[in-house]
Amino acid sequence: MDENKEQAGRLYHPGSTEPFKLSRSKLGLFLECPRCFYLDRRIGISRPDTPGYALNVAVDTLLKREFDAFRRQRKIPPLLEEHGIKSTLSRHPNLRRWRSNAVGVQFLHPTTNFLVFGAPDDLWVDPRSMLEVVDYKATARKVQVTALDQPYHLRYRQQVEVYQWLLRMNGEQVSDTAYFLYCTARTDEERFRLRLKFDAAIIPHQGDSSWVEPALSRAWTVLNSGQAPDRGEDCKFCAYRLDTPKKPGNRR
Repeated sequence: MDENKEQAGRLYHPGSTEPFKLSRSKLGLFLECPRCFYLDRRIGISRPDTPGYALNVAVDTLLKREFDAFRRQRKIPPLLEEHGIKSTLSRHPNLRRWRSNAVGVQFLHPTTNFLVFGAPDDLWVDPRSMLEVVDYKATARKVQVTALDQPYHLRYRQQVEVYQWLLRMNGEQVSDTAYFLYCTARTDEERFRLRLKFDAAIIPHQGDSSWVEPALSRAWTVLNSGQAPDRGEDCKFCAYRLDTPKKPGNRR
């Protein structure tokens, strides 16, 4: 799940020596549209809020409770065995703090003075005793999601790669393999009966976090530039701004 949004008044000020908190989601915003990122973190003009995905949050909460129950019992969840996953559930002493949206895994990037943070959903441990980042996803589709093959899945892959980078910067041994536990609600049932049935897939992803530090450097350059950069190629928010008439009958 996404980390907490930074405080609305917490804007970037060039020349400040205080570390600037930058969440994984805000770095994702920069990757999506540098202009929206600049307006958000430098000027304080954020994108319009969207309705929360309450069902996704519910699935996330219940999955964490279920896996934590197995963790306390030191048992392997049947779901992992069914998918041939040889991992165990991490019992790292920092796990609770790392998964907290209010704290997360943090690292002060010395080049930019960004305090980068993010909160993974879970951590597993592979047979080599290396941590594996796990992210929960939930959706409702006619066909079960079993692969990250859609354009918007790029952001999901980048999300876990930031978590991998953060953990490594904290001195942890982290596997390149991350997992998405993707739950797809079935819509082919004849009746609702006040229940949703889900099909679960565990989708592996070979992460490559080599892009993270260059992206942080580019984000720093944008925030210190003093002017809003060009919009992202596919940014619908910027396209809306540009296409909105300033006065009746005037397109610009």
